Amino acid sequence: MTSESIEIANNRYHKGKAAFENGQYREAVENLETASSLTAKNSRLGGEIRIWLATAYEAAGRNEDAVALCQQLKRHPHSETSKQASRLEYIWTAPKLKRPQEWMTEIPDFGNISDNKQKISLARSSKGATNGQKKLPEREYIDLNQVNTSDNRFIWVALLAVAITVSYLLWLGFN
Repeated sequence: MTSESIEIANNRYHKGKAAFENGQYREAVENLETASSLTAKNSRLGGEIRIWLATAYEAAGRNEDAVALCQQLKRHPHSETSKQASRLEYIWTAPKLKRPQEWMTEIPDFGNISDNKQKISLARSSKGATNGQKKLPEREYIDLNQVNTSDNRFIWVALLAVAITVSYLLWLGFN
């Protein structure tokens, strides 16, 4: 391997990682495949690139390719790469569990949100006060004759508990 090919592989590797992290999985696969072809399979960098490639395969919907690559990487000489490949293969080949419908939350589609902006602004302007003044919501007044204001002595019990606690702490501080 020439230093030029290693530099190109490193460049493609970083481009592939960046594309993956931005959700551009097809582009990530292309860059990582190129980087993989330019590095030695048994090197630490080669293993790292192939782990990212397997992850990109899975994200791009190519589960079989991801699992097959992990099976190859389980025999990689670098122990961290082989452990990671084993873990990923275990996760990707695990049976898919069915979740009960009551655990699921449906997310509404806001695809037509731009159409709703005009409707919302029209609704706000029709509800608002005329002459550019904002209308404050009316306050609900409470008849104080209906409020129970009798002393339930809770405040005195609470104050007594605080006073005893402070006294005890001061006593401990002086002893």
